Amino acid sequence: MISKKMEAALNEQIAVEAGAHFTYLSMATWADAQGLEGTANFFFQHAAEEHEHMMKIVHFIGEVGGRALVPAIKKPEEQYKDVLDACEKAYAHEQQVSTSIYKLVTLAREENDYVADEFLRWFIDEQREEEVLFMRIMDRIKLIGTGGQSLYYIDKELARAHAEAEAAEAAEGEA
Repeated sequence: MISKKMEAALNEQIAVEAGAHFTYLSMATWADAQGLEGTANFFFQHAAEEHEHMMKIVHFIGEVGGRALVPAIKKPEEQYKDVLDACEKAYAHEQQVSTSIYKLVTLAREENDYVADEFLRWFIDEQREEEVLFMRIMDRIKLIGTGGQSLYYIDKELARAHAEAEAAEAAEGEA
């Protein structure tokens, strides 16, 4: 059912999603070591989401007659200047993931693979949401700064964002 070219490209996307998972995991452990519990939980949640994205692709490849491959992953960065730095890097990473998804959509259309094209629409919406989320977070951080009291507020904001995302996921699960 799936062309070898599309299968290979989706396997490359598995590596992209796994890399995103470990990038966010690294950001979470960095934030945790800084005593930023809300920020750590926010990034732990994003790590889990990226793992979920990876698994969606793994299962899709199998469903359409291909074979998903386990990728080697480059070790992510471990240190960040501050929360703004981590968020800027997360935003840049999300933009790279978006570009990768767009290339997959282009390939699916070139291959007349309507099943893959439809499958990838969910990822397009997800990437838009992620980019907007990080743009808004960066705007808030730039507005209030990264000093001591500001950092406390930022951590609380990211904890709130984490709680909202969990509530949205729970609501989706009930629907």
